[in-house]
Amino acid sequence: MANMISSNNLIIFYSLLGGILPAIFWLWFWLRQDKLNPEPKILLTFVFIAGMVGVEFVLPLQQYVQVFLAEGVATLSAWAFIEELTKFLAFLAIIFWSRRFLDEPIDYSMYLITAALGFAAAESALFLFDPIKNGHLLEGLITGNLRFLGAAVLHAEGSAFIGIALGLTFYRSVFSRTVALLLGLISATALHTLFNFFIMNDENKNVLVVFAFFWIVAVLILLVFEKIKLLRE
Repeated sequence: MANMISSNNLIIFYSLLGGILPAIFWLWFWLRQDKLNPEPKILLTFVFIAGMVGVEFVLPLQQYVQVFLAEGVATLSAWAFIEELTKFLAFLAIIFWSRRFLDEPIDYSMYLITAALGFAAAESALFLFDPIKNGHLLEGLITGNLRFLGAAVLHAEGSAFIGIALGLTFYRSVFSRTVALLLGLISATALHTLFNFFIMNDENKNVLVVFAFFWIVAVLILLVFEKIKLLRE
């Protein structure tokens, strides 16, 4: 029994390590966009953890939705919306009590991306658990690499869309920011649905093409970040 518990703990440890390390790399990459006025590390840590916890709520909700929707784009869109909303709520749950740290337009994107990568870390760990448990280390490594290249970037980009929408309306009215939030959620959901559709239906024929598209989106996001940094009241 003790050996079984020890083995399970090791599997959990390696799964978490495989999920968290790539997410930390991407977090470092995105947070460099705000290196002149970085956010408090302790607050970023709490947001990251909140994103990880969000996965626990998403899974039963997605299973519930699947019962009522036929398989296809409708289900993929519902799943995508649930994930994007959950990441936003994870960000909100922490930042709501620390709103004074949202003192410049780019901050929304930094915190939302942090929550997204926490979510991606926990999600990746779940995907890695079974291959590692069953001794399929190579399959686990392949899964980890694909999620490193694709899913982690997707989650960050989806939340960045919301952050950009809120950043561009940072100095505007509450109504404008509310509309921007809704548009950001819709855009993030559409991007997420597109990714899921091609990954799940393309039989891996054009995986690199799909990933290349999302890398182009990442470059465009970085360009928009530069514009947001220049915004003044």
